[in-house]
Amino acid sequence: MKFMTHQFLKIALPNKGSLADASSQILKEAGYRQRSDNRDLTFLDPDNGVEFYYLRPRDIATYVGSGELAAGITGRDLLLDSGAGANEIMKLDFGRSTFRFAASQPPNSLSGKRIATAYPNLLRGHLEKIGVDGEIVSLDGAVESAIKLGVADVIADVVSTGGTLRQAGLEVFGEPILQSEAILIERVNSARSVRMDTLIRRIGSVVIARQYVLVDYDVERVNLEKACALTPGLESPTISPLQKDNWVAVRAMVKRSEVHDVMDRLWEIGARGILVTDIHSCRL
Repeated sequence: MKFMTHQFLKIALPNKGSLADASSQILKEAGYRQRSDNRDLTFLDPDNGVEFYYLRPRDIATYVGSGELAAGITGRDLLLDSGAGANEIMKLDFGRSTFRFAASQPPNSLSGKRIATAYPNLLRGHLEKIGVDGEIVSLDGAVESAIKLGVADVIADVVSTGGTLRQAGLEVFGEPILQSEAILIERVNSARSVRMDTLIRRIGSVVIARQYVLVDYDVERVNLEKACALTPGLESPTISPLQKDNWVAVRAMVKRSEVHDVMDRLWEIGARGILVTDIHSCRL
């Protein structure tokens, strides 16, 4: 069977690495089929009317901003460095990193220093913002060896844990240049289709579902106000009467990162039967 691919929503995804794996996973959770062979460069999901293109993360913003691709997943640092005509429309809550300066001996000033980076446009914008006249040494890829090999005095690079920099004998310094993470982007001034709206809604639902859990518990009515203050939910908790006099059942969404503290505090005010359930997806 032949598909009319020009009618499909075209989406760019990273082609390899941890960002690629996380991007494919969030789309699977949002109900979209994904390639089974990582060597495939394109993949059709005919049920949802979407065609995926697997590209270098650094190129995705350029393709989205200039070509026929409606949207893509990339890093905020890569989008800003590209200068492409694309906008960030959603944070995806994975792939976090920080763009930082590092050196073997942090200098007192960056003025006149040679600064090696794989993100020259992003760095240039930052130096202009802070009024520093430094020499940008543009490199493709890892820059940890730039100081040791004598081509730079300082580097500006994306840092996740800092382990690679420490192994190279480098120390981060100064305020972060940028806090980055995986984001969903679209072309500037593009008209959104129904399928694009559906994609945004589905992915947004997965992001929220990952951040929250459902908490159910029973509590005496006399303590209900205190309990609801601990579990206000996104709008308000659901409250149902129990057969036991003066007791109610409560259900509310709670941030996953806070759930254990909330459970402890609910127990302290007399709540019992406290249960936590994962949320796989939602529409809010």
